Amino acid sequence: MGQDVGSGKSRRGRPIELGGALVTLVEPHRGHEVAYNRWYERDHFYSGCMIGAWTLSGARFVATRDLKDLRSEGSTVAPDPSVGSYLSLYWIIAGKFGEWMDWGTRQVRWLHDEDRMFPHREHVHTVMYRFHSEVPGRDDGVPVELALDHRSPSLVMTLVDRAEGVDSAAIASWWRARGLGAEVTAVFEPVPMPSDAPSDVPAEQTGERTLLLAFVDDDVAEGWASGWAEVPEALAEAGLGRTAFHGPFKGTVPGTDTDADQLW
Repeated sequence: MGQDVGSGKSRRGRPIELGGALVTLVEPHRGHEVAYNRWYERDHFYSGCMIGAWTLSGARFVATRDLKDLRSEGSTVAPDPSVGSYLSLYWIIAGKFGEWMDWGTRQVRWLHDEDRMFPHREHVHTVMYRFHSEVPGRDDGVPVELALDHRSPSLVMTLVDRAEGVDSAAIASWWRARGLGAEVTAVFEPVPMPSDAPSDVPAEQTGERTLLLAFVDDDVAEGWASGWAEVPEALAEAGLGRTAFHGPFKGTVPGTDTDADQLW
């Protein structure tokens, strides 16, 4: 059962509970990366999501070329590892996820009508996700509701197409036992996009998929080869599924063009 908003009566006994997320991985057209970054953080980040009721928090991450080089091969989400430079995440409160999705669709359509969109970019992966569970990295660590505001310097996004008979609970249990060093990992399952979603957001066949967003308080690139890089093969060997995307990002620096010249 979802949270009775504001009452503190949630399934996990928390006064504020995460219910879902918007995850959007986007690639600016080359030569437009600075303009895209400024449009997104100074307009769309707020007008497209943050001003909406029931939005808990939002944060942006970037994959520079050196981080893209660490991505696992064979991704079905981003077959070309050079694309998918900017990742934006928005947390939505439990009990109001459906209302927020309806508002978001109307709001983005209004922004289109007002000519406040940015044509020089492509959606690589834009999907709504319902929160499943959290995997804490330590006792009394950062709760998942605060993960975006915590501003971890690194984030690892992993999308797993689950094997037959495998559920997200099994994926989360395996992740917990693996002990990869994240401060907290948020586990999600996809929700179909509304039928009236804007046409520039492609419909994606997400199937039986689990999303893991791991917030890491260190430079995740250091030691990637001896830990994080092994995740896709280990998941497959455990019979849990095939990895559709696995790669690192780092937090953007709001108000600057930091890393916009390091994407490719």
